[in-house]
Amino acid sequence: MMARNHALPLKHQAEMRGISRSGLYYLPRPVSDADPALVHRIDALHLEHPFAGSRMLRDMLRVEGFAVGRDKVVTLMCHMGIEALYRRPNTSKPAPGHMVFPYLLRNRAITRPNEVWPMDITYLRMARGFVYLAVVLDWATRRALAWRLSTTLTADVCIEALEEALARLGKPLIFNTDQGSQFTSEAFIGVLLVHRIEISMDGKGAWRDNVFVERLWRTIMYEEVYLKAYDSVAEARASIGQYLDFYNGCRPHSSLGGRTPDVAYWATTPEAVAA
Repeated sequence: MMARNHALPLKHQAEMRGISRSGLYYLPRPVSDADPALVHRIDALHLEHPFAGSRMLRDMLRVEGFAVGRDKVVTLMCHMGIEALYRRPNTSKPAPGHMVFPYLLRNRAITRPNEVWPMDITYLRMARGFVYLAVVLDWATRRALAWRLSTTLTADVCIEALEEALARLGKPLIFNTDQGSQFTSEAFIGVLLVHRIEISMDGKGAWRDNVFVERLWRTIMYEEVYLKAYDSVAEARASIGQYLDFYNGCRPHSSLGGRTPDVAYWATTPEAVAA
């Protein structure tokens, strides 16, 4: 946190934190009137063609009549927190102080509730602008254990959802995420280490490593988000909360033998057996 009224000049504060001083004076600009339709179309194309990068999306948009360049598409994709999904070598370096862990789930049969909890963040569009949804999921039963909606991609939102799941439902053997900065931050990793939970992370860009969360995102998009046009964050939070209650308690899954996630989760957890 930078303090403008601190005795230490901003220049020295920036140097101590290893960040550029120029970034301290940047004021975010609101999305222009022309952008929402473009953002919504990029969102839909990304869901339909997750392998499409900025060049392909630019060409698809131009065919549809959008006068847009690649730089604009790249900028909006960054704001939305999306990228082309495909396997590639891990050539990226984590941010200073951030930790990356190996992927522990390959060839592992995951059959029990609370064996593995994956977590991820996705972009959700509104009538104007967008928000981010973070969800903690139970791998074996597909149950959404905790979630948060936010206008920013920050670690504290993910920590709140994680701590809620831990407080209400115990802890998993393994917690799996991607290598996003929210999940590799010292604060987020610290919560998992305090609870002695094994940490697993997907390979960079390897979306299939967290495939069940990707399926949840697709389900939420088609069954909830694309049918609505949220006018506010509060409206989005209420509507998504209602949908996730339906998803957990009323929506049967063929992979669960026609059971709902709630039934599958509570039928075999220690708490249910004790009761």
